[in-house]
Amino acid sequence: MQSIWNGAISFGLVSIPVKLANATVSHAVSFRQIHTEDGGRIRYRKVCELEEKEVPSSEIGKGFEDADGSIIPITEEDLASLPLPTTRTIDIVAFVESERIDPLQMGNAYYLMVNGAPAAKPYALLREALRRSERVAIAKFALRGRERLGMLRVVDEVIAMHTLHWPDEIRSPEEAAPETDVTVRDAELDLADALMDTLGDVDLDSLHDDYREAVEEMVTAKVEGREPAPEKEPAQGEGTVIDLMSALESSVREAKRSRGEGEGEDAGENGGESGEKGKDAEVTSLSSRRRTGTRAESSTGSGSGAKKKSAPARKKAAGGSGSGKSAASSSRGKSGSGRSSTAKKTASSGSGTKKTASSPTTKKKTASARKRSA
Repeated sequence: MQSIWNGAISFGLVSIPVKLANATVSHAVSFRQIHTEDGGRIRYRKVCELEEKEVPSSEIGKGFEDADGSIIPITEEDLASLPLPTTRTIDIVAFVESERIDPLQMGNAYYLMVNGAPAAKPYALLREALRRSERVAIAKFALRGRERLGMLRVVDEVIAMHTLHWPDEIRSPEEAAPETDVTVRDAELDLADALMDTLGDVDLDSLHDDYREAVEEMVTAKVEGREPAPEKEPAQGEGTVIDLMSALESSVREAKRSRGEGEGEDAGENGGESGEKGKDAEVTSLSSRRRTGTRAESSTGSGSGAKKKSAPARKKAAGGSGSGKSAASSSRGKSGSGRSSTAKKTASSGSGTKKTASSPTTKKKTASARKRSA
């Protein structure tokens, strides 16, 4: 691994000689500028404005432009003589919890490698101290002509360092926030949770650059003299979201289809009526809910009508469930007022439960009424 900086970590009175190497590598596709008329390469040439001729890199130095436009030459010797302890040293100034570091501050990542066998012992000491304390080290160092802020942490068996932006370099997020007040409903949050649960976790190692692969395939096709593969159709729903609920529901269904899962029942009606967020997040479309509600109302209405229609039938059945003597007494009671009164009592008892219609007390009263009428 090629180093880009040599120096030492200053850890109190302990000095650890290290080399700095890039921890990341870019695989982005790079293009060259060409003349579209003939395909000729377009290059940038470094030209001196006074002599109007190209200058080689060996004759190019640094200069500071003053307010009046004049240039003040700055040599490497001038920079090396600056009274800064961080010129060749990563000076640790504090140890803090990693949660205190805002990800917005983090920049490039580097690996710190031991520079020589004697540095292995103090290097391992600092590494294990960071690991056991579960903290990170904040350090200052100079790189590429400027002093920088860094964060040291343990990655496997290596100490890694991330450059940090100075606190005054972080812009305030207030200017980027929406200017209008927006109210987010619980139903929308429930669907957003359902979409998050459906997408689930991911193995970060499985992610790759689709754009780079498409560009490489296109270049290969041009070299081989064949047509590139047809482009994929853009996903539907791009642009302004008009119906947020419908967009969320469609997103959940699409995520399930991409994972090979079948569409299930709604895990919670709008607003979380079920009150259980821990269940499977399965969402039914709004139109389905409306149709379900309509069927429920119609079935309720037909059920109430059936109850009304069945009421006379139950009365008849209840009346018929009495003893045969009671029924005979009721039919004979049409010819006399006493019999009519007895029939009414019998019918009244028959309209109740079956126990009342067939109780011994009712039978005694009916028998007594037949004796009086005789």
